[in-house]
Amino acid sequence: MRRLLLCCLLGLLHCWPAQAQTENAAPKSTVKAAEAPTGSASVGKLLSPRQLFPGLFEAVQLGHVFADGKTFVDAAPRQRPATILAAWRREKNQPGFDLKAFVTAHFDLPAEGGVPFQSNIAAGLRHHLDTLWTVLARPAAPAPDPADSLAPYRSLLPLPKPYLVPGGRFREVYYWDSYFTMLGLAEAGKGQLLKDITDNFAFLVARYGFIPNGNRSYYLTRSQPPFFARMVQLLAQERGNGELLRYRPALEAEYRYWMQGADALKPGAAARRVVRLPTGALLNRYWDDSDQPREESYAEDVAAARRSQQPAAQFYRHVRAAAASGWDFSSRWFGSAGGLGSIQTTDLVPVDLNCLLYNLEMTLAEAARVAGQPAQARAYTAKATARKTALLALSWDAKAGWFQDYNWRQRQRSAVRTLAGVFPLAFGLATPEQAARVGAGLKANFLKTGGLLTSLSETKQQWDAPNGWAPLQYLAIEGLGRYQQRPLADTVAHRWVRLNARVFAQTGQLLEKYDVLHPHRPAGGGEYPLQDGFGWTNGVLLRLLNRSEPAPQK
Repeated sequence: MRRLLLCCLLGLLHCWPAQAQTENAAPKSTVKAAEAPTGSASVGKLLSPRQLFPGLFEAVQLGHVFADGKTFVDAAPRQRPATILAAWRREKNQPGFDLKAFVTAHFDLPAEGGVPFQSNIAAGLRHHLDTLWTVLARPAAPAPDPADSLAPYRSLLPLPKPYLVPGGRFREVYYWDSYFTMLGLAEAGKGQLLKDITDNFAFLVARYGFIPNGNRSYYLTRSQPPFFARMVQLLAQERGNGELLRYRPALEAEYRYWMQGADALKPGAAARRVVRLPTGALLNRYWDDSDQPREESYAEDVAAARRSQQPAAQFYRHVRAAAASGWDFSSRWFGSAGGLGSIQTTDLVPVDLNCLLYNLEMTLAEAARVAGQPAQARAYTAKATARKTALLALSWDAKAGWFQDYNWRQRQRSAVRTLAGVFPLAFGLATPEQAARVGAGLKANFLKTGGLLTSLSETKQQWDAPNGWAPLQYLAIEGLGRYQQRPLADTVAHRWVRLNARVFAQTGQLLEKYDVLHPHRPAGGGEYPLQDGFGWTNGVLLRLLNRSEPAPQK
Protein backbone atom coordinates (compact mmCIF):
# COMPACT_ATOMS: atom_id res chain seq x y z
CA MET A 1 0.00 0.00 0.00
CA ARG A 2 2.82 2.43 0.88
CA ARG A 3 4.43 1.81 -2.50
CA LEU A 4 1.13 2.44 -4.28
CA LEU A 5 0.53 5.68 -2.39
CA LEU A 6 4.07 6.85 -3.16
CA CYS A 7 3.60 6.17 -6.84
CA CYS A 8 0.37 8.20 -6.80
CA LEU A 9 2.11 11.10 -5.10
CA LEU A 10 5.17 11.08 -7.27
CA GLY A 11 3.05 10.97 -10.38
CA LEU A 12 2.13 14.58 -9.58
CA LEU A 13 5.66 15.83 -9.29
CA HIS A 14 9.07 16.30 -10.93
CA CYS A 15 12.27 18.15 -10.06
CA TRP A 16 14.62 18.65 -12.99
CA PRO A 17 15.33 22.34 -13.50
CA ALA A 18 14.94 24.42 -16.57
CA GLN A 19 17.49 25.43 -19.13
CA ALA A 20 19.88 27.92 -17.60
CA GLN A 21 20.21 31.54 -18.59
CA THR A 22 23.44 32.22 -20.41
CA GLU A 23 23.74 35.86 -19.37
CA ASN A 24 25.68 36.63 -16.20
CA ALA A 25 22.67 37.65 -14.15
CA ALA A 26 20.02 36.24 -11.87
CA PRO A 27 18.13 33.59 -13.84
CA LYS A 28 14.55 34.36 -14.79
CA SER A 29 11.88 33.36 -12.31
CA THR A 30 9.92 31.20 -14.73
CA VAL A 31 11.41 27.71 -14.50
CA LYS A 32 10.03 24.71 -16.36
CA ALA A 33 10.44 21.13 -15.25
CA ALA A 34 12.62 19.21 -17.68
CA GLU A 35 12.61 15.50 -18.38
CA ALA A 36 14.03 12.97 -15.98
CA PRO A 37 17.49 11.65 -16.90
CA THR A 38 17.41 8.77 -19.33
CA GLY A 39 17.67 5.48 -17.49
CA SER A 40 16.24 6.76 -14.21
CA ALA A 41 12.99 5.51 -12.77
CA SER A 42 9.89 7.45 -13.79
CA VAL A 43 8.98 9.92 -11.05
CA GLY A 44 6.39 12.06 -12.79
CA LYS A 45 6.82 15.81 -12.53
CA LEU A 46 8.29 16.50 -9.12
CA LEU A 47 8.71 20.24 -8.69
CA SER A 48 11.37 21.91 -6.58
CA PRO A 49 10.66 25.01 -4.44
CA ARG A 50 11.89 27.39 -7.15
CA GLN A 51 9.63 25.74 -9.68
CA LEU A 52 6.64 25.84 -7.33
CA PHE A 53 7.02 29.49 -6.30
CA PRO A 54 8.47 31.42 -9.28
CA GLY A 55 9.13 35.04 -8.46
CA LEU A 56 8.44 34.63 -4.76
CA PHE A 57 11.36 32.20 -4.50
CA GLU A 58 13.81 34.65 -6.05
CA ALA A 59 12.48 37.52 -3.92
CA VAL A 60 13.02 35.55 -0.72
CA GLN A 61 16.44 34.16 -1.60
CA LEU A 62 17.93 37.24 -3.27
CA GLY A 63 16.39 39.44 -0.58
CA HIS A 64 18.20 37.42 2.12
CA VAL A 65 14.96 37.13 4.07
CA PHE A 66 16.61 34.32 6.03
CA ALA A 67 20.26 34.14 7.07
CA ASP A 68 20.49 30.61 5.69
CA GLY A 69 19.31 29.98 2.13
CA LYS A 70 18.32 26.47 3.14
CA THR A 71 15.55 27.73 5.44
CA PHE A 72 13.06 28.63 2.71
CA VAL A 73 13.60 25.52 0.56
CA ASP A 74 12.97 23.35 3.63
CA ALA A 75 9.80 25.24 4.63
CA ALA A 76 6.39 23.59 4.20
CA PRO A 77 3.64 25.65 2.50
CA ARG A 78 0.35 26.04 4.34
CA GLN A 79 -1.65 26.51 1.13
CA ARG A 80 -1.34 25.46 -2.46
CA PRO A 81 1.34 27.35 -4.42
CA ALA A 82 -1.23 29.06 -6.64
CA THR A 83 -3.00 30.47 -3.58
CA ILE A 84 0.24 31.70 -2.01
CA LEU A 85 1.52 33.21 -5.26
CA ALA A 86 -1.76 35.03 -5.86
CA ALA A 87 -1.64 36.51 -2.35
CA TRP A 88 1.99 37.56 -2.82
CA ARG A 89 1.25 39.29 -6.12
CA ARG A 90 -1.67 41.17 -4.55
CA GLU A 91 0.25 42.27 -1.49
CA LYS A 92 3.88 42.74 -2.52
CA ASN A 93 3.48 46.32 -3.82
CA GLN A 94 1.29 47.54 -0.99
CA PRO A 95 2.79 50.09 1.45
CA GLY A 96 4.49 48.47 4.41
CA PHE A 97 4.60 44.99 2.87
CA ASP A 98 6.91 42.74 4.93
CA LEU A 99 8.18 39.79 2.92
CA LYS A 100 9.44 37.86 5.94
CA ALA A 101 6.11 38.27 7.71
CA PHE A 102 4.34 37.09 4.54
CA VAL A 103 6.49 33.97 4.31
CA THR A 104 6.05 33.24 8.02
CA ALA A 105 2.28 33.50 7.62
CA HIS A 106 2.12 31.19 4.60
CA PHE A 107 4.84 28.61 5.39
CA ASP A 108 5.81 26.43 8.33
CA LEU A 109 9.51 27.17 8.77
CA PRO A 110 11.95 24.47 9.84
CA ALA A 111 13.28 24.57 13.38
CA GLU A 112 16.62 26.34 13.53
CA GLY A 113 19.58 24.32 14.80
CA GLY A 114 17.88 20.93 14.77
CA VAL A 115 16.48 19.17 17.82
CA PRO A 116 17.17 21.06 21.10
CA PHE A 117 19.70 19.07 23.09
CA GLN A 118 21.76 19.86 26.18
CA SER A 119 25.10 18.03 26.37
CA ASN A 120 26.22 16.46 29.62
CA ILE A 121 29.99 16.90 29.46
CA ALA A 122 30.47 15.32 32.88
CA ALA A 123 28.96 12.05 31.63
CA GLY A 124 31.80 11.68 29.15
CA LEU A 125 32.38 11.35 25.46
CA ARG A 126 31.04 7.83 25.02
CA HIS A 127 27.79 8.69 26.79
CA HIS A 128 27.43 11.71 24.50
CA LEU A 129 27.96 9.55 21.40
CA ASP A 130 25.40 7.02 22.59
CA THR A 131 22.86 9.78 23.25
CA LEU A 132 23.38 11.40 19.84
CA TRP A 133 22.11 8.33 17.99
CA THR A 134 18.70 9.14 19.47
CA VAL A 135 19.02 12.89 18.97
CA LEU A 136 19.85 12.54 15.26
CA ALA A 137 17.36 9.73 14.58
CA ARG A 138 14.28 10.37 12.47
CA PRO A 139 11.30 8.05 11.97
CA ALA A 140 10.35 6.68 8.59
CA ALA A 141 8.81 9.25 6.28
CA PRO A 142 6.34 7.10 4.34
CA ALA A 143 4.34 8.26 1.37
CA PRO A 144 1.78 10.81 2.54
CA ASP A 145 -1.95 10.26 2.71
CA PRO A 146 -3.53 11.04 -0.70
CA ALA A 147 -5.96 13.24 1.20
CA ASP A 148 -3.07 15.51 2.16
CA SER A 149 -3.38 18.03 -0.67
CA LEU A 150 -0.20 19.88 0.33
CA ALA A 151 2.08 16.84 0.29
CA PRO A 152 3.25 17.40 -3.32
CA TYR A 153 4.58 20.83 -2.38
CA ARG A 154 6.97 19.88 0.43
CA SER A 155 10.59 19.39 -0.48
CA LEU A 156 11.24 16.44 1.88
CA LEU A 157 11.09 13.11 0.01
CA PRO A 158 9.61 9.98 1.59
CA LEU A 159 11.81 7.24 3.06
CA PRO A 160 10.31 3.92 4.18
CA LYS A 161 12.61 3.22 7.13
CA PRO A 162 14.06 5.24 10.06
CA TYR A 163 17.24 7.18 9.36
CA LEU A 164 19.79 9.59 10.87
CA VAL A 165 20.42 13.19 9.86
CA PRO A 166 23.88 14.76 10.15
CA GLY A 167 22.69 17.52 12.52
CA GLY A 168 22.30 21.30 12.61
CA ARG A 169 20.93 22.77 9.37
CA PHE A 170 21.04 19.35 7.71
CA ARG A 171 17.54 18.04 8.41
CA GLU A 172 17.47 15.20 5.89
CA VAL A 173 19.52 12.12 5.11
CA TYR A 174 22.76 12.69 3.16
CA TYR A 175 24.34 10.09 0.96
CA TRP A 176 28.06 9.91 1.67
CA ASP A 177 27.69 11.21 5.22
CA SER A 178 25.61 8.15 6.04
CA TYR A 179 28.38 5.61 5.44
CA PHE A 180 30.63 7.18 8.04
CA THR A 181 27.73 7.50 10.45
CA MET A 182 27.04 3.81 9.88
CA LEU A 183 30.57 2.93 11.00
CA GLY A 184 29.57 4.17 14.44
CA LEU A 185 26.21 2.40 14.35
CA ALA A 186 28.03 -0.87 13.67
CA GLU A 187 30.31 -0.23 16.65
CA ALA A 188 27.30 0.62 18.83
CA GLY A 189 25.55 -2.64 17.94
CA LYS A 190 22.67 -0.93 16.18
CA GLY A 191 22.35 -3.49 13.43
CA GLN A 192 18.69 -2.85 12.69
CA LEU A 193 19.27 0.85 12.05
CA LEU A 194 22.26 -0.10 9.90
CA LYS A 195 19.94 -2.20 7.75
CA ASP A 196 17.20 0.44 7.74
CA ILE A 197 19.56 3.07 6.33
CA THR A 198 20.83 0.67 3.65
CA ASP A 199 17.22 -0.18 2.76
CA ASN A 200 16.42 3.51 2.40
CA PHE A 201 19.21 3.98 -0.12
CA ALA A 202 18.07 0.90 -2.05
CA PHE A 203 14.58 2.45 -2.07
CA LEU A 204 15.95 5.73 -3.45
CA VAL A 205 17.77 3.89 -6.25
CA ALA A 206 14.60 1.99 -7.12
CA ARG A 207 12.48 5.16 -7.09
CA TYR A 208 14.77 7.67 -8.79
CA GLY A 209 17.32 5.52 -10.62
CA PHE A 210 20.15 6.83 -8.42
CA ILE A 211 20.87 7.92 -4.85
CA PRO A 212 20.32 11.68 -4.56
CA ASN A 213 22.56 14.02 -2.60
CA GLY A 214 19.81 13.99 0.05
CA ASN A 215 16.10 13.28 0.31
CA ARG A 216 14.93 16.69 -0.87
CA SER A 217 13.30 17.58 -4.18
CA TYR A 218 15.98 20.20 -4.85
CA TYR A 219 18.69 17.50 -4.65
CA LEU A 220 17.22 15.34 -7.40
CA THR A 221 19.67 16.54 -10.04
CA ARG A 222 22.81 15.06 -8.48
CA SER A 223 24.23 12.26 -6.39
CA GLN A 224 27.25 12.23 -4.07
CA PRO A 225 30.39 10.08 -3.71
CA PRO A 226 29.04 6.53 -4.28
CA PHE A 227 29.55 4.80 -0.94
CA PHE A 228 26.52 2.51 -1.28
CA ALA A 229 28.73 -0.51 -2.06
CA ARG A 230 30.69 0.21 1.11
CA MET A 231 27.41 0.30 3.05
CA VAL A 232 26.42 -3.09 1.67
CA GLN A 233 29.86 -4.47 2.50
CA LEU A 234 29.50 -3.16 6.05
CA LEU A 235 26.12 -4.85 6.38
CA ALA A 236 27.52 -8.06 4.90
CA GLN A 237 30.17 -8.08 7.64
CA GLU A 238 27.32 -8.06 10.16
CA ARG A 239 24.93 -10.46 8.42
CA GLY A 240 26.85 -12.47 5.82
CA ASN A 241 27.32 -12.49 2.04
CA GLY A 242 23.63 -12.95 1.45
CA GLU A 243 23.39 -9.17 1.73
CA LEU A 244 25.38 -8.86 -1.51
CA LEU A 245 22.60 -10.72 -3.28
CA ARG A 246 19.84 -8.82 -1.50
CA TYR A 247 21.20 -5.45 -2.61
CA ARG A 248 22.63 -6.54 -5.93
CA PRO A 249 19.80 -4.97 -8.01
CA ALA A 250 20.35 -1.63 -6.27
CA LEU A 251 24.11 -1.85 -6.78
CA GLU A 252 23.60 -2.60 -10.47
CA ALA A 253 21.17 0.32 -10.81
CA GLU A 254 23.64 2.70 -9.23
CA TYR A 255 26.35 1.47 -11.58
CA ARG A 256 24.07 2.09 -14.58
CA TYR A 257 23.50 5.64 -13.36
CA TRP A 258 27.20 6.42 -13.15
CA MET A 259 27.99 4.74 -16.49
CA GLN A 260 24.98 6.09 -18.42
CA GLY A 261 25.94 7.00 -22.00
CA ALA A 262 29.33 5.26 -21.88
CA ASP A 263 28.68 2.89 -24.78
CA ALA A 264 28.03 5.70 -27.28
CA LEU A 265 30.87 7.91 -26.10
CA LYS A 266 33.73 8.62 -28.49
CA PRO A 267 37.38 8.81 -27.35
CA GLY A 268 38.30 12.19 -25.91
CA ALA A 269 34.69 13.08 -25.08
CA ALA A 270 32.49 13.18 -21.98
CA ALA A 271 28.76 12.81 -21.33
CA ARG A 272 27.23 13.49 -17.95
CA ARG A 273 29.23 11.43 -15.46
CA VAL A 274 31.40 9.47 -17.93
CA VAL A 275 34.67 10.41 -19.64
CA ARG A 276 36.20 8.31 -22.39
CA LEU A 277 39.91 8.91 -22.67
CA PRO A 278 41.73 9.08 -26.01
CA THR A 279 42.94 5.53 -25.27
CA GLY A 280 39.34 4.35 -25.09
CA ALA A 281 39.45 3.77 -21.31
CA LEU A 282 36.43 4.88 -19.29
CA LEU A 283 36.63 6.97 -16.14
CA ASN A 284 34.10 9.17 -14.35
CA ARG A 285 33.59 12.71 -13.16
CA TYR A 286 31.18 14.51 -10.85
CA TRP A 287 28.12 15.99 -12.53
CA ASP A 288 24.78 17.67 -11.84
CA ASP A 289 21.97 17.62 -14.38
CA SER A 290 21.14 21.29 -13.78
CA ASP A 291 22.93 24.44 -14.91
CA GLN A 292 20.93 26.75 -12.63
CA PRO A 293 21.98 28.16 -9.23
CA ARG A 294 21.60 25.70 -6.37
CA GLU A 295 18.26 26.42 -4.72
CA GLU A 296 19.62 25.97 -1.20
CA SER A 297 22.44 28.46 -1.94
CA TYR A 298 20.70 30.54 -4.58
CA ALA A 299 21.83 34.04 -3.60
CA GLU A 300 25.42 32.90 -3.07
CA ASP A 301 25.56 31.24 -6.49
CA VAL A 302 24.03 34.21 -8.33
CA ALA A 303 26.48 36.61 -6.66
CA ALA A 304 29.45 34.33 -7.37
CA ALA A 305 28.44 33.93 -11.04
CA ARG A 306 28.50 37.70 -11.47
CA ARG A 307 32.10 37.76 -10.21
CA SER A 308 33.19 34.88 -12.43
CA GLN A 309 34.47 35.32 -15.99
CA GLN A 310 32.67 32.14 -17.04
CA PRO A 311 29.24 32.07 -18.67
CA ALA A 312 26.70 31.72 -15.87
CA ALA A 313 25.35 28.34 -16.98
CA GLN A 314 28.86 26.88 -17.17
CA PHE A 315 29.75 28.30 -13.77
CA TYR A 316 26.61 26.91 -12.16
CA ARG A 317 27.27 23.49 -13.64
CA HIS A 318 30.77 23.38 -12.16
CA VAL A 319 29.49 24.60 -8.78
CA ARG A 320 26.77 21.98 -8.70
CA ALA A 321 29.23 19.26 -9.70
CA ALA A 322 31.44 20.30 -6.79
CA ALA A 323 28.41 19.93 -4.53
CA ALA A 324 27.94 16.43 -5.96
CA SER A 325 31.53 15.66 -4.92
CA GLY A 326 30.79 16.56 -1.30
CA TRP A 327 33.82 18.90 -1.40
CA ASP A 328 31.97 22.17 -1.73
CA PHE A 329 34.22 23.97 -2.03
CA SER A 330 37.94 23.28 -2.42
CA SER A 331 40.93 24.54 -4.35
CA ARG A 332 41.08 21.09 -5.99
CA TRP A 333 38.28 22.25 -8.29
CA PHE A 334 39.77 25.65 -9.18
CA GLY A 335 41.64 26.63 -12.32
CA SER A 336 45.03 28.30 -12.53
CA ALA A 337 43.50 31.73 -11.81
CA GLY A 338 42.42 30.47 -8.40
CA GLY A 339 39.23 31.22 -6.51
CA LEU A 340 35.68 30.05 -6.94
CA GLY A 341 35.25 32.02 -10.17
CA SER A 342 37.74 29.71 -11.89
CA ILE A 343 35.94 26.51 -10.85
CA GLN A 344 36.28 23.67 -13.38
CA THR A 345 34.87 20.59 -11.63
CA THR A 346 33.46 18.84 -14.68
CA ASP A 347 36.81 19.13 -16.47
CA LEU A 348 38.43 16.91 -13.84
CA VAL A 349 38.59 13.14 -13.45
CA PRO A 350 38.63 12.85 -9.64
CA VAL A 351 40.78 10.28 -7.87
CA ASP A 352 38.26 9.61 -5.11
CA LEU A 353 35.25 9.04 -7.36
CA ASN A 354 37.05 6.53 -9.53
CA CYS A 355 38.34 4.59 -6.53
CA LEU A 356 34.76 4.36 -5.27
CA LEU A 357 33.54 3.12 -8.65
CA TYR A 358 36.38 0.60 -8.73
CA ASN A 359 35.07 -0.65 -5.40
CA LEU A 360 31.54 -0.78 -6.82
CA GLU A 361 32.74 -2.85 -9.78
CA MET A 362 34.62 -5.22 -7.49
CA THR A 363 31.57 -5.52 -5.22
CA LEU A 364 29.39 -6.39 -8.21
CA ALA A 365 31.97 -8.99 -9.22
CA GLU A 366 31.81 -10.54 -5.76
CA ALA A 367 28.00 -10.50 -5.82
CA ALA A 368 28.11 -12.36 -9.14
CA ARG A 369 30.47 -14.94 -7.66
CA VAL A 370 28.16 -15.44 -4.68
CA ALA A 371 25.27 -15.88 -7.12
CA GLY A 372 27.23 -18.55 -9.01
CA GLN A 373 27.71 -16.46 -12.15
CA PRO A 374 31.45 -16.60 -12.92
CA ALA A 375 31.17 -15.01 -16.36
CA GLN A 376 29.53 -11.89 -14.91
CA ALA A 377 32.09 -11.85 -12.12
CA ARG A 378 34.91 -11.86 -14.69
CA ALA A 379 33.24 -9.06 -16.67
CA TYR A 380 32.99 -6.75 -13.66
CA THR A 381 36.52 -7.64 -12.57
CA ALA A 382 37.78 -6.73 -16.04
CA LYS A 383 36.02 -3.36 -15.83
CA ALA A 384 37.58 -2.72 -12.43
CA THR A 385 41.04 -3.71 -13.67
CA ALA A 386 40.76 -1.42 -16.68
CA ARG A 387 39.65 1.46 -14.45
CA LYS A 388 42.54 0.86 -12.05
CA THR A 389 45.10 0.80 -14.87
CA ALA A 390 43.77 4.00 -16.43
CA LEU A 391 43.41 5.85 -13.14
CA LEU A 392 46.89 5.01 -11.87
CA ALA A 393 48.45 6.01 -15.18
CA LEU A 394 46.74 9.40 -15.18
CA SER A 395 46.64 10.35 -11.50
CA TRP A 396 50.01 9.23 -10.15
CA ASP A 397 52.57 12.04 -10.04
CA ALA A 398 55.90 10.30 -9.49
CA LYS A 399 57.69 13.57 -8.86
CA ALA A 400 55.26 14.71 -6.17
CA GLY A 401 54.69 11.19 -4.85
CA TRP A 402 50.96 11.77 -4.84
CA PHE A 403 47.69 10.85 -6.54
CA GLN A 404 46.08 13.91 -8.12
CA ASP A 405 42.97 14.68 -10.14
CA TYR A 406 43.36 14.67 -13.92
CA ASN A 407 42.11 17.43 -16.23
CA TRP A 408 40.74 15.48 -19.20
CA ARG A 409 40.29 18.61 -21.33
CA GLN A 410 43.84 19.88 -20.85
CA ARG A 411 45.23 16.31 -20.69
CA GLN A 412 47.32 16.99 -17.64
CA ARG A 413 47.27 16.33 -13.91
CA SER A 414 46.14 18.97 -11.49
CA ALA A 415 48.94 20.49 -9.43
CA VAL A 416 46.72 20.64 -6.32
CA ARG A 417 47.45 18.02 -3.67
CA THR A 418 44.58 17.07 -1.38
CA LEU A 419 43.58 14.17 0.85
CA ALA A 420 41.69 12.71 -2.10
CA GLY A 421 45.13 11.23 -2.76
CA VAL A 422 44.63 8.67 0.03
CA PHE A 423 41.69 6.95 -1.72
CA PRO A 424 43.91 4.63 -3.81
CA LEU A 425 45.36 3.38 -0.52
CA ALA A 426 41.99 3.00 1.21
CA PHE A 427 40.60 0.99 -1.72
CA GLY A 428 43.75 -0.98 -2.51
CA LEU A 429 44.62 0.40 -5.96
CA ALA A 430 48.07 1.78 -5.06
CA THR A 431 51.27 -0.24 -5.39
CA PRO A 432 53.29 -0.70 -2.19
CA GLU A 433 55.87 1.77 -3.51
CA GLN A 434 53.21 4.38 -4.25
CA ALA A 435 51.64 3.86 -0.83
CA ALA A 436 55.02 4.39 0.83
CA ARG A 437 55.47 7.68 -1.03
CA VAL A 438 51.96 8.85 -0.06
CA GLY A 439 52.64 7.94 3.57
CA ALA A 440 55.83 9.99 3.52
CA GLY A 441 53.94 12.91 1.98
CA LEU A 442 51.23 12.70 4.62
CA LYS A 443 53.78 12.79 7.40
CA ALA A 444 55.85 15.60 5.88
CA ASN A 445 53.09 17.89 4.62
CA PHE A 446 49.59 17.04 5.81
CA LEU A 447 50.04 15.84 9.40
CA LYS A 448 49.41 18.58 11.96
CA THR A 449 48.61 18.82 15.66
CA GLY A 450 44.96 17.85 15.24
CA GLY A 451 45.21 15.39 12.37
CA LEU A 452 45.47 15.70 8.59
CA LEU A 453 44.90 18.84 6.53
CA THR A 454 42.36 18.52 3.73
CA SER A 455 44.69 20.31 1.31
CA LEU A 456 47.91 22.30 1.48
CA SER A 457 46.26 25.58 0.47
CA GLU A 458 44.55 28.09 2.76
CA THR A 459 41.78 29.60 0.62
CA LYS A 460 38.96 30.22 3.14
CA GLN A 461 37.10 27.35 1.47
CA GLN A 462 35.99 24.73 3.96
CA TRP A 463 37.54 21.79 2.09
CA ASP A 464 41.03 23.28 2.27
CA ALA A 465 43.60 23.99 4.98
CA PRO A 466 43.46 24.42 7.90
CA ASN A 467 40.36 22.22 8.13
CA GLY A 468 40.20 18.49 8.74
CA TRP A 469 37.16 16.27 8.16
CA ALA A 470 36.27 12.96 9.79
CA PRO A 471 35.70 10.93 6.58
CA LEU A 472 39.08 11.86 5.15
CA GLN A 473 40.89 11.15 8.42
CA TYR A 474 39.24 7.73 8.53
CA LEU A 475 40.09 6.81 4.93
CA ALA A 476 43.69 7.92 5.42
CA ILE A 477 43.95 5.80 8.58
CA GLU A 478 42.36 2.84 6.82
CA GLY A 479 44.60 3.22 3.77
CA LEU A 480 47.79 3.48 5.81
CA GLY A 481 46.81 0.41 7.81
CA ARG A 482 46.10 -1.52 4.62
CA TYR A 483 49.69 -0.90 3.49
CA GLN A 484 51.29 -1.78 6.84
CA GLN A 485 52.00 1.82 7.87
CA ARG A 486 50.45 1.27 11.28
CA PRO A 487 52.54 3.73 13.34
CA LEU A 488 51.56 6.65 11.10
CA ALA A 489 47.92 5.50 11.02
CA ASP A 490 47.90 5.36 14.82
CA THR A 491 49.42 8.84 15.05
CA VAL A 492 46.71 10.29 12.82
CA ALA A 493 43.99 8.50 14.78
CA HIS A 494 45.37 9.61 18.14
CA ARG A 495 45.65 13.27 17.11
CA TRP A 496 42.16 13.33 15.61
CA VAL A 497 40.53 11.65 18.63
CA ARG A 498 42.39 13.95 20.99
CA LEU A 499 41.16 17.02 19.08
CA ASN A 500 37.55 15.77 19.07
CA ALA A 501 37.72 15.03 22.79
CA ARG A 502 39.27 18.41 23.63
CA VAL A 503 36.60 20.35 21.77
CA PHE A 504 33.86 18.27 23.38
CA ALA A 505 35.28 18.91 26.85
CA GLN A 506 35.32 22.64 26.12
CA THR A 507 31.99 23.02 24.30
CA GLY A 508 29.91 19.87 24.71
CA GLN A 509 29.84 19.57 20.92
CA LEU A 510 31.04 17.21 18.21
CA LEU A 511 31.43 19.28 15.09
CA GLU A 512 31.15 18.91 11.33
CA LYS A 513 34.82 19.83 10.78
CA TYR A 514 37.85 20.94 12.80
CA ASP A 515 40.85 23.23 12.45
CA VAL A 516 43.72 20.73 12.69
CA LEU A 517 46.45 23.37 12.35
CA HIS A 518 45.16 25.58 15.18
CA PRO A 519 43.31 23.12 17.45
CA HIS A 520 42.09 25.85 19.81
CA ARG A 521 40.32 27.72 17.00
CA PRO A 522 36.95 26.74 15.51
CA ALA A 523 37.01 25.58 11.89
CA GLY A 524 35.82 28.12 9.34
CA GLY A 525 35.13 28.68 5.67
CA GLY A 526 32.14 27.62 3.66
CA GLU A 527 28.72 29.13 3.11
CA TYR A 528 27.22 28.52 6.56
CA PRO A 529 28.28 28.56 10.24
CA LEU A 530 30.04 25.61 11.86
CA GLN A 531 27.50 22.84 12.54
CA ASP A 532 27.05 20.71 15.63
CA GLY A 533 25.79 17.13 15.62
CA PHE A 534 27.53 15.61 13.77
CA GLY A 535 26.78 12.27 12.16
CA TRP A 536 30.00 11.38 10.40
CA THR A 537 32.18 12.84 13.14
CA ASN A 538 30.34 10.67 15.66
CA GLY A 539 30.60 7.52 13.58
CA VAL A 540 34.31 7.86 12.84
CA LEU A 541 35.12 8.86 16.41
CA LEU A 542 33.42 5.81 17.94
CA ARG A 543 35.10 3.56 15.39
CA LEU A 544 38.52 4.97 16.26
CA LEU A 545 37.86 4.90 20.00
CA ASN A 546 36.97 1.22 19.82
CA ARG A 547 39.97 0.41 17.66
CA SER A 548 42.42 2.20 19.94
CA GLU A 549 41.16 0.91 23.28
CA PRO A 550 41.45 -2.68 24.54
CA ALA A 551 38.24 -4.69 24.30
CA PRO A 552 36.59 -5.20 27.70
CA GLN A 553 37.30 -8.52 29.41
CA LYS A 554 34.38 -10.93 29.35
